[in-house]
Amino acid sequence: MVTVWLEAVGAAYGAKPVLSGVTTPAFHGGTVIAVIGPNAAGKSTLFKRIAGIMKGPGKVHLEGVRDPTRAVSYLPQDDTPAAALTVYESILLARKQGGSWRLEAEDLTQVDRAIADLQIGAIGFCHLHELSGGQRQLVGIAQSLVREPDVLLMDEPTSALDLCRQVEVLLLLRRLAKERGMAVFIALHDLNHALHFADMALLVADGTAQACGACDEVITDRVLREVYNVEGRIERCSMGRRHVIVDGVAARPAAGPAEIR
Repeated sequence: MVTVWLEAVGAAYGAKPVLSGVTTPAFHGGTVIAVIGPNAAGKSTLFKRIAGIMKGPGKVHLEGVRDPTRAVSYLPQDDTPAAALTVYESILLARKQGGSWRLEAEDLTQVDRAIADLQIGAIGFCHLHELSGGQRQLVGIAQSLVREPDVLLMDEPTSALDLCRQVEVLLLLRRLAKERGMAVFIALHDLNHALHFADMALLVADGTAQACGACDEVITDRVLREVYNVEGRIERCSMGRRHVIVDGVAARPAAGPAEIR
């Protein structure tokens, strides 16, 4: 089973550092990690470092991967698939990316499984340019899952989906993490989704990792006020789950324009 951890990871765009000294405990396969933080905190850049798209100081440690060509699958926030393909073709292409182009029966089986898991069979032979934003987002998730990665990085994968679909997708990712032994990192703005669907939370702000641990320990009243600039509290509902209550906007400290990605 895969284990991934970060050691003093940093990144820069040109001469401007945007991540610095991000160190985490070991995350094991079967775990869902919510990567949280305000806009421009550095979450997307962190995903690019883990995926190997960006270089920088520090090290991303990966142990126990099954297939180095498929170890990490990354779904960016602004993924725009090629319009000339059908949904089925695009998922099959994602399956073969980085490996042999010889088509095997298992490839078709995994494409069919991804389509079934995300309940997108009705659009399987539609062209991508015909789809809504939410449908394209579901296709992007299928493209990530069909590779059967050890580490799955998803940058706001539910941002274009309605509430029902958001819950369905997050439940699916949680189930597949356990079944396949994947470490699943999901960038989320909805802290209630993080509390309900993730096992751990990694809080990124100002280009650094400010907290990492159980969601209940990371998402606190202080974090709402000092990191998100809102007045609120964490309450426990009748079923024992914790949820975020926001009362208003806190005083925002003076700062320059946000540039971190």
